[in-house]
Parts: sequence; structure tokens; C-alpha cells
Amino acid sequence: MLSGRRLDLLDPSALDVEIEDIAHGLARVARWNGQTSGQHIFSVAQHTLLVEAIARRRTSLDRRARLAILLHDAPEYVIGDMITPFKAVLGDAYKATERRLLAAIHLRFGLPAALPAELTKLIKSADRAAAYLEATRLAGFGEMEAKRFFGMPPDVPAKLERDYLTPWSAEDAQARYLRSFAAIMK
Repeated sequence: MLSGRRLDLLDPSALDVEIEDIAHGLARVARWNGQTSGQHIFSVAQHTLLVEAIARRRTSLDRRARLAILLHDAPEYVIGDMITPFKAVLGDAYKATERRLLAAIHLRFGLPAALPAELTKLIKSADRAAAYLEATRLAGFGEMEAKRFFGMPPDVPAKLERDYLTPWSAEDAQARYLRSFAAIMK
């Protein structure tokens, strides 16, 4: 990692996880394998902030819930963002690696290794809503196709779409991710 940390993917330690490495990596990992419209990639960092904005619209979130949402895709800072069909091809080895990394990341920032089921459900729901918006606004999906994969379209205000669905530069995505982390950790 740029911080100088060396992260063992097979046995990750919470001591080797730094938020700056996560933010840097996620701001440079493209969602949808880079197959999105816009001047910049739509990064995992930007996606994560969109997911948090959607979840905040649905319910009141405490600091721990906001942090869990911010970190929900954090393992991708080292293993990349695989599209769901390819994850299925890779199978359990990929999922196990992802789970170990997420557990180490959670522990590093004071969250339980495994989140409560209710919070996991909220994150998955907001994540699917974000995927629907990204698919239809940035990745060329039609409404019917997106409904088939992600469910019904989420009800979000136009301002949220304007603020989160225009791809940001990597530098901007990284800075916004770090600002959000700092605000949560206050």
C-alpha cells in the first residue's frame, strides 16, 4: 500500500489497514468495469457515498451504521470490484477472501467483524438502489432490465442524482470519502 503497509490477503491484520489506503484505492477502482458514461470512471468510493446518502434518506443512522456503510465495499481497495456474474464463477474462494478482509477492516475501525443482520439488510437494500441508479443513469441499462436485476427504482430527489451520479475525478472521490470518514469519526 502507499502507506507502506503490507496486507496479507490470506490472513489480513487490522493493524495493516489504513483509511488513506482504502480511500485512495476505492477512488481508483471503477464500478461496472469502467463501462459508464462521463469524463471520469464512476468509482467505488463515489458509489459508497451514494449508498450512504440513500440509506440516510430511508432511516436515521448512528455513527456505527454510517461507518459500516462507508466501509461496505472497502475490501475492493485491494481486490478490485468484480461484477456479480464473475464473482459467481470465482465462487467461495473470492467470497472468503472478501469476508476476511472486511472483518479486518471492521475491527480496525471499531466495528464487529460481522455486522448485525438488520444493518446488513439495510446496506444491501441501499446498495441495490444505488446499483439501479448507476445502471440506468451511467451504464446503459434500460428500466426493465434494471428492474429485473435490482428491483424497483428507488425514490430519490433529483438533487441526490445530480450530486452523486456525475462521475468525480479520482482526487475528488478520495477527498470526499476521507471527509465523510472524518465527519463520522468525530
